[in-house]
Amino acid sequence: MKPARVDLLVHSAAQLATCASPGGPRRGKAMDDAGLIADGAVAIKGGRIVAVGSSEELLARYVAEEELDATGGVVCPGFVDPHTHAVFAGDRVDEFERRIRGETYQQIAATGGGILSTVRATRAAAVPSIVDESLVRLDEMFNFGTTTVEVKTGYGLDAASEMKLLRAIDRLDRTGPFELVPTFMAAHAVPPEFAGRAGAYVELVVEELLPAALAWHEASGFKGDGRPMFVDVFCEQHAFSLEQSRRILEAGRAAGLPLKVHVDQFTELGGLALALELGATSVDHLDVTGADGIRALAASAAVGVVIPTASFNLGSARYADARAMIDAGAALALTTDINPGSSPCPSLPLAMAIACRYQKLTPAEALVAGTINAAHAIGLGDRVGSIEPGKQADLLMLDAPDYRHLAYEFGGNPVAKVIKKGTIAI
Repeated sequence: MKPARVDLLVHSAAQLATCASPGGPRRGKAMDDAGLIADGAVAIKGGRIVAVGSSEELLARYVAEEELDATGGVVCPGFVDPHTHAVFAGDRVDEFERRIRGETYQQIAATGGGILSTVRATRAAAVPSIVDESLVRLDEMFNFGTTTVEVKTGYGLDAASEMKLLRAIDRLDRTGPFELVPTFMAAHAVPPEFAGRAGAYVELVVEELLPAALAWHEASGFKGDGRPMFVDVFCEQHAFSLEQSRRILEAGRAAGLPLKVHVDQFTELGGLALALELGATSVDHLDVTGADGIRALAASAAVGVVIPTASFNLGSARYADARAMIDAGAALALTTDINPGSSPCPSLPLAMAIACRYQKLTPAEALVAGTINAAHAIGLGDRVGSIEPGKQADLLMLDAPDYRHLAYEFGGNPVAKVIKKGTIAI
């Protein structure tokens, strides 16, 4: 039989870590399986994967316009970061030093720092400036292998500034090569002009900001491309109460938007139960989630998203009990949560390394959490996050002989090549 023609053939990988999971996110014991193929190969045409298998098989079946010889290295899916605040202006390096000197995250926020500090800088910045600053971060993430990124608003907290952030996200997505998924998170903090009137701000979000964001998404390229816009709320003390969170989340759900929720970062307010009741796609943070919450998560369809980089950056000895979550049968994902305050980290490999050391994930679990499960946490599990025929050809070639080096080594960059939609971008 005459070989079929393809655009790109990646072959001779010491290990091809497919992270394949056609039935949905991996959960429980299934997470400890990276889907390895020795001497693996991937055939790509039109930006999509057409075949996966041994190099001997695919080299016989296909002839390619371009070949990438991965001899001695690992090929794995492009990383997916399912929870970020990567679009903003300014920095909070002064607060980093204040925490070193003993102030807590909550104490800094109570004096006008924290999220509201970034709100002031972002409100004062024009879209081109926000795009320029954020592009540096997103490019760095891409260099570390993150090919798909969820990005939240939430540093505007008024109609004009939240829409400005959505326009910046749109412009960044069109600048590429990374691919973005927007989340509307006007309920990130109560803005200073609504101090003591959180309920009034919640009504503004529901009645004015959310409809404007929905109209933006309906007319955007994201909608046309099949990428959702999520609604998110920070359900926490000093942020939004359970009742306020329900009001916003139910309004988002009624508008047909999927939900993500910040829960259990500092206190268990009942946000996890609320999120699961409302059918949230993911529940994020989970730092203080107890045994009952872990069982509820494991019994649900939601993906739990944990953030080891935030605990590390804040100098906390408390990390989300990811080990217990996986053992209970939950689907778990990892994120950098890149933001200017609690986690200024662009590297998912570093998040994997920390998760293995402090949350006792195996290297396979960490890789699955940063690829296919993370893709399901942003509603794109049928599109990205694994190396399977029919999926978008987002791949990495690692300068390592074994995928476990992703977590075994730390502080450097193991990514040698990045392929996005079938094109070698790096």
